Amino acid sequence: MKIWTEHPAKIDVEAVVCRYFSLLRVGKISEAEQLVDHSSVRHVLKSLWAGSVGASADADRASRALAADEWEQDLSWLRELDLGGFNWGPTGSHLYVEVTYRGRMIEVSLGFWVKPTDAGWVVAGPSTLW
Repeated sequence: MKIWTEHPAKIDVEAVVCRYFSLLRVGKISEAEQLVDHSSVRHVLKSLWAGSVGASADADRASRALAADEWEQDLSWLRELDLGGFNWGPTGSHLYVEVTYRGRMIEVSLGFWVKPTDAGWVVAGPSTLW
């Protein structure tokens, strides 16, 4: 996990978020978790799936109950996600990042924040915003 001795610049935080997302996209989940003070990665992945693949499922598939862990069986869908815009809060400590699936904005964004710890400043998150 990246630790700064002073509050990091926005560009530094955005670089960590981009690296985190690039690791998720290629299925390196445990490496991505190590970049930030992480919340539940399973929750994050499930939300991204529901907002992308799950939301665009055909009528047949949408009409039947999906297995609870169907999205976990094949993570290749992650490669079709990309980051959209970065949106910072007024204090410069919180941001959310838009996510696209096959070039279209999805309803789920990822929230991150910069927080102080005993060792210094770290990026925490992500939360999922609907």
